[in-house]
This record gives sequence, C-alpha cells and structure tokens, in this order.
Amino acid sequence: MSDANPSEKRSDQSGTSVVAQWPTFALLGLCYLMWALGTTIIPMFSGVLAIVIVALAVTLHSSLQHEIIHGHPFSSPRVNAALVFPAVAILIPYLRFRDTHLAHHMDARLTDPYDDPETNYLDPKIWFALPRTVRAVLTFNNTLAGRLLIGPMVSQVMFMRADWQAIRSGDRSVLFGWLWHIPAVLLVVAWLMWVGNMSMWSYAAAAYCGISILKIRTFLEHQAHENANERTVIIEDRGLLAYLFLNNNFHVVHHMHPAAAWNTLPRLYDANRDRYLRRNNDYRYRSYLDVFRRYFLKAKDPVPHPLWPR
Repeated sequence: MSDANPSEKRSDQSGTSVVAQWPTFALLGLCYLMWALGTTIIPMFSGVLAIVIVALAVTLHSSLQHEIIHGHPFSSPRVNAALVFPAVAILIPYLRFRDTHLAHHMDARLTDPYDDPETNYLDPKIWFALPRTVRAVLTFNNTLAGRLLIGPMVSQVMFMRADWQAIRSGDRSVLFGWLWHIPAVLLVVAWLMWVGNMSMWSYAAAAYCGISILKIRTFLEHQAHENANERTVIIEDRGLLAYLFLNNNFHVVHHMHPAAAWNTLPRLYDANRDRYLRRNNDYRYRSYLDVFRRYFLKAKDPVPHPLWPR
C-alpha cells in the first residue's frame, strides 16, 4: 500500500501533478485578493491607486483564464472554469474566449483573416472597401499607442459584431456563451453594489485599462508569413509584464507546448533556445521595452494581410 497522498497522483492534461501547480493556485489567490482590496479598501484612500490595482487584477485574471483554457490546474474543464467564473473584465464571455482561442491554436491558420479569430489582419478586399475614417482608426490601432488607447474598444466592437452575426445565423454555442456570461457579470456588479467602495465608472475605467495592458502582449504575437512556423514571436522579457502575461511572451514555446504550465515556459525556452529560434526564424525581441521603442508610434504591420490572397 502506497503512503503517497492520492491528490499527488492526480495529473492535468500536460502530465503535471495538481500539487505541482501550486504557483497557479497562489496566483489565483493573489489575483482575487488584489481585486477585492482594489474594489473595497483602497478606494477609501486613493481612487487612482484603486483603478491601477484593479486594472492589474483584470490583466492577471485574463491571463489566468488563458491558462485554464489550456487545462490547468485541474483536469476537469468545469472545475477550472469555476475558478475564473466572475467576469472580472466585464466585456468578454469566458466561453467565447475559450472557443475562439482554441480555434486560434490551429497554427496553419494563424493570421488568416477569416479562420484565425484573434488576428488583426483583414482581407485586402474588405480593407479597401472600408471608409477612410475606419481605415484611419484601424491603422492607428496597428501602432502600440493605438492598441493601448483604442485597442480594447476596436477589438470589442469587431468581436461583438462577429458574434451577433453568428447568433443571427443560428449558432447556439455563441448564444450560450453570451447567456452564461450574464450571471458572471451580475456577480461582479452585485459585489460592487453591496460590498465594494468603487464606482461603476471607476471600475469600467479599470477594466478598460486592464484589457489595454493585455494588448501589449497580443500586439505582435503573430506576423504574416508563408511558413506557419515563422509566424509566432519570442519576447525574451522576464519582468513585471511577463508575470502579468504568465510568460506567454515565450509564445512559440506556448504554441508548441500548449498544455505546458505557465511557470515552465521560461525553463523550456532556456533548455532549447536555439531550437525555438530556428523554428520561428529568429522572430524575436529582447524585451517589451524594445517593442515600445520600435512601435509605439509606428505600425509594425499593415492592416490588409500582405500575403492575401495566397
């Protein structure tokens, strides 16, 4: 008879024991603690600091949702989803995030204007048919400054427009994702009304800022390239943003090992750095500071897909 704790034998989809995933549990606790303090105690002393803390919690919560989509920390998707059930970011239903993100992980379709739900590229035919004002907005959105300032609004409008079209065409899974989002939002609203000391407007600002921070990560994760292996970036950053993004700046590593836990990605990269950089043909940046220096006011990519049609 083994004297091992049964919980130590349980594994998630990547083969990592649940006990070994204590960093994920710790981050979940930290995230909700930041969120709770930022909406209750901190606003009594500083409204600005409260917005900052809640914004960071929103970013971290979104990153944790991403981690949970990939099967951590438990093997049960329902149990995992329950850990991030509150719609802390308000705007995006978890089930829709899950479905679109898993579709995005079809590497052969990365940056495809129609088949990659997370791309910012458009079919050139669509692009040149748009009004000039819309093209100006989307061009600004392809700078890092634009992605920070208007990126959350632009992506939300496009996301909801696509989902509305899907619902009208009879896609019940999309409708179910939005219906299930309602109690998740109401839970947050109820907290703010009956427990919190933060106004709805302040919370909306914090949620917007949190998603804006997340746009730094997604800004150049993928580039248009004929070779699918060369579309995904590595940003060799190990600072605060890397922690907020749960190391998804090592994005090639994540796409090659989507079931690997967030805290193992830097170690995997360090052990096989040359292999990953050969795979993506050295599509790499030293840090997020390097990205800011290059692209804060300069568009990295055109909005119309440069290789479309193929």
